[in-house]
Amino acid sequence: MRRREFLVRSAAGLGGAWLTSKGVLRALAEQNPLRKFSATDTVTLGSTGIKTSRLAMGTGTVGYDHHSNQTALGVKGLSELLLTGYDRGLRFFDAADSYGSHAHVAAALKQLPRDKVTVLTKTWARDAAGVRADLDRFRRELGTDYLDACLMHCVTEADWTTRFRGAMDALEEAKAKGVIRAHGCSCHSIEALRAAAKSPWVEIDFARINPIGSHMDGDPGTVVAVLREMKAAGKAVVGMKILGQGDLRARQPEALLYALGLGLLDAFTIGAESKSEQEDLIRRVAAA
Repeated sequence: MRRREFLVRSAAGLGGAWLTSKGVLRALAEQNPLRKFSATDTVTLGSTGIKTSRLAMGTGTVGYDHHSNQTALGVKGLSELLLTGYDRGLRFFDAADSYGSHAHVAAALKQLPRDKVTVLTKTWARDAAGVRADLDRFRRELGTDYLDACLMHCVTEADWTTRFRGAMDALEEAKAKGVIRAHGCSCHSIEALRAAAKSPWVEIDFARINPIGSHMDGDPGTVVAVLREMKAAGKAVVGMKILGQGDLRARQPEALLYALGLGLLDAFTIGAESKSEQEDLIRRVAAA
């Protein structure tokens, strides 16, 4: 095993302790001193062929019941934040029905070339009829003929890939018709994450990952092992909870270096709540 790989795996296993180890941070940088990252890097999401920015603009910090910290900015406030991100080179809009962010994203999309933006949203539907109805409604709400990706939101069941086969088939059907370009899931239990890793149907997986295990499906080492399996299968792995839903807000450099250093994430989503916070985040990714 190469020394850098050993360090990254050790970091994953140590979790919170890793954040206090400046020696490990320095060693990671020394092992790959020329590797530079940018929030605006163009990345390809797994085997989907979708090209977008490394950083997705999240719209669902503390998102539930059709509300989030971002939607609290109002349609004008959040759409302007998304447009500012676009002007800075960000091309990935991360929305969801449960965040109530479709109208905000739609307002931004009206001012942008549709083919230059990746629009991802999520459905809570668990049957075919519900998925089809959601896809029709989502496209109306977002003001677009197609979605780049639609995920099954917040799956937790170990047997979800068989229990919710009807919903999965409806999303697959929508892809065949050009209604969506890719499908997948966001996982909220280690059992669901393991099932997603083994399912050929999953093209994109949103996975909770940070070095202290905050709001995650398991300890960092356990989750990283599953993400490694996903990556090997050609799935797109998009990280979420990178800052532990705010628990790592004061320790962003370490959290970002952890996410980038794993070498497993095609992209990651973080929800800024102001233009200054967005600018700072872009700068910190480059610094990492």
